[in-house]
Amino acid sequence: MSSRTLPYSSKDVDYDNAKFRYRSPFKVVTQAFSTNSIRHDCGRCGVGKFLMLLMISGLTYLMVIHKSPSQLASRRFLENTTTGDGYHVKERIGKIGRFLQKPPRLPPQFSPDDIKNSSWNLNPNKLYDKSELMSRQNQVKEAFIHAWSGYRRYAMGYDELMPLSQKGVDGLGGLGATIIDSLDTAMIMGLNEIVSEATTWVEKNLMERINRKGHVNLFETTIRVLGGLLSAYHLGRGEHEVKSKVFLDAAKNLADRLLSAFTSSPTPIPFSDVVLSERSAHAAPDGLSSTSEVSTLQLEFNYLSKLYGDPRYGLEAMKVLEHFKTLPKVEGLVPIYISPYSGQFSGENIRLGSRGDSYYEYLIKVWIQQKDSRNNQLKYLHDMYEEAMKGVKHLLVRKSTPKELVFIGELPYGSKGSFSPKMDHLVCFLPGTLALGATKGLTKRKAIELNLLTDEELENLSLAEDLAKTCFEMYSVTSTGLAPEIAYFNIEGNSEHGLDGGNKSSEYVNDIIIRPNDRHNLLRPETVESLFVLHRITQDPKYREWGWKIFQAFEKHTKVDSGGYSSLSDVTRIPTHKRDKMETFFLGETLKYLYLLFGDDDILPLDKYVFNTEAHPFPII
Repeated sequence: MSSRTLPYSSKDVDYDNAKFRYRSPFKVVTQAFSTNSIRHDCGRCGVGKFLMLLMISGLTYLMVIHKSPSQLASRRFLENTTTGDGYHVKERIGKIGRFLQKPPRLPPQFSPDDIKNSSWNLNPNKLYDKSELMSRQNQVKEAFIHAWSGYRRYAMGYDELMPLSQKGVDGLGGLGATIIDSLDTAMIMGLNEIVSEATTWVEKNLMERINRKGHVNLFETTIRVLGGLLSAYHLGRGEHEVKSKVFLDAAKNLADRLLSAFTSSPTPIPFSDVVLSERSAHAAPDGLSSTSEVSTLQLEFNYLSKLYGDPRYGLEAMKVLEHFKTLPKVEGLVPIYISPYSGQFSGENIRLGSRGDSYYEYLIKVWIQQKDSRNNQLKYLHDMYEEAMKGVKHLLVRKSTPKELVFIGELPYGSKGSFSPKMDHLVCFLPGTLALGATKGLTKRKAIELNLLTDEELENLSLAEDLAKTCFEMYSVTSTGLAPEIAYFNIEGNSEHGLDGGNKSSEYVNDIIIRPNDRHNLLRPETVESLFVLHRITQDPKYREWGWKIFQAFEKHTKVDSGGYSSLSDVTRIPTHKRDKMETFFLGETLKYLYLLFGDDDILPLDKYVFNTEAHPFPII
């Protein structure tokens, strides 16, 4: 039978692609009984005709009515609605709907040219086009090489590259953050020459810098430098065991100095700033720590304890989460500031953007990391995560007008204050976290087959897919195809006009508001991170297509010919104005997730590895 273009359906992703192709029940039956042998054997006698008719009727009944267990399980979350009371899954399938249910259809592979203004013109013949995926991976790899070449040429040893000024800048403590943040990306991509260059720099320079450098931020240094060293050590073991030992030695030296942030504080909440050379720490000028920063250290310190057999690192870091367990919350949600002096939250501002985001991410990831402790010592983390996600759905999820994009808002004055329809790009980590929390890294199909998903987890997975759609539309709605740092959404009773993203052909141009001060793009990874996780879990090819469109926009608007990529001042205007800064996370996260998005699922599988908030993979313990 010849192939034909099929409309995309989210129902398709639950089925075995190799076994199912769409054909109408009528055509199946008529083709099955159109052979000459049947006409010859049964067509000449009345009994034969009667038996043939009876068989046709029976087969038709079985094909239309019979359902597999996975179909029955997946039907519970096919329809999603958002109300003022939160996010719900509803069953609205009657007897007629069940009777008319069609066999599952093959979800086809898209090409970039098939997509225009969110309308999907799909070509099923491209579903397993390996050469196209390899081509895309290679283009992402070439982007990494271009970024690294600019850094190496103009900024080697500095924290970050200023690609337009062609010089380096130290904004993260002067530990060569781009080198260490990029190392495991180069390893994953098989770029041995870059790995060798970076390793040589670490061998010659990093220990001495750790010993003599001054002020660093505990959070940034932990997730980028400590996390990068530990991941590089793990990925470099075996073939390069001797060379990788330098990463572990540097990680221990650094961690020993960072521990002063914990041991100097009068409470389990660490100070935010560390003086490496003095092995001392102090609070930020306002005396407060960010909630997300103090609760996003545990994966790294736990893994270091595992590697060295020294429990000190993990114990100090885990005291923070154990303390959070005792604090009052609003339906599992917490304010974005906490005092290391009192150990109590400060203010009432609740959001999943800056200063709040990775608290929720690490609740589930630390629980996943410690596999043997999930059902005993660390069960409280999973309980806190589940309570928080219920709070998110009840208090923070809304739909925009007029096209009903699902988004996450904020409560600047707590649960009793007004709702703000503001969503940072940082919030786009949440779709991936929700999906990971639902299946624990397994594919959705496998989790359903093993009967591992609760109704709550199915609901969370459905919300993840809706939010990923919104995050992608934050890109599509702009003139450049790149997302702003912050977006607002039109909602009933609160709308703004004349502040759209510039792409008038977008279906959602009137839903998303981009204010002048929020129009910059920092080459952030959160959306492509969630696309990577969702593709791994749902196997839905649309996430690869969305990621490809984002990558193409980065290539078109942020690439600097002399080397490197630059953040932008305004994503709503063309020609663009570059801000002269290449963040370390562009190499460490954004390009890594894009590369993995187009690769095989057995590379760093999500049920064997957990990624820290800077995209450094650690093995599940």
